[in-house]
Amino acid sequence: MPAESLILTRDEWQIVLLSVRVAVVAVLAALPFGIWSAHYLARRRGILPFALENLVQLPLVLPPVITGYVLLILLGPSGPIGRWLSGAFGIQIAFSSLGAAIASGVIAFPLMVQAMRIAFQQVNPEWEEAALVYGGGRWEAFRHVTLPLAAKGIAAGVVIAFARAVGEFGATIVIAGNLPGRTRTIPTAVFTSLHRISGESEVIRLVFVAGFLSMASLAVHSILTRRLGHQPSP
Repeated sequence: MPAESLILTRDEWQIVLLSVRVAVVAVLAALPFGIWSAHYLARRRGILPFALENLVQLPLVLPPVITGYVLLILLGPSGPIGRWLSGAFGIQIAFSSLGAAIASGVIAFPLMVQAMRIAFQQVNPEWEEAALVYGGGRWEAFRHVTLPLAAKGIAAGVVIAFARAVGEFGATIVIAGNLPGRTRTIPTAVFTSLHRISGESEVIRLVFVAGFLSMASLAVHSILTRRLGHQPSP
């Protein structure tokens, strides 16, 4: 294939930038919930943490199209949440880039929590207790002790979630569709081009971009996770 044919067209750049933007929004929206869930699961035992863990991990094993269908039922125009958001704030989630971000965030959430949970488990609880003894509250102990010590793991969770969000297809196409310029991300664009007679070149270019983003994300994730596990002793 000539080198010139590997240069992205204007429409393909739009697809790539939309994919990155959707993934960034997905990760940022999921981040607070991911940190809370990971810390809760790392520190608690019992029925409630067990139930929460299974709920968090469910999108990892459930077929993505089923996850997308559930989201469509809840967030679609006739769904309870979607109807309320549309009537109260004029927000439409289904068949929008916001819907694509929500779908990507839900699918990527389990991987984010897994990485962060490992990081929180490696933070010695005695450091948190020491902060409480010296007059700090639980929030201060979490913010000034736990978060800094788990920072690399949190970053690793963000990176792996971003990579998964960029590659999300099944749930996205159900709730967001495949609208050019609005919800057509790299996976849905590849799916579309595969069904076009002249779409092979576009597929190859987008596959190269997706592979580059995935490999870069995995490299950063690997570097961050290899630096975990060396917390100081109190």
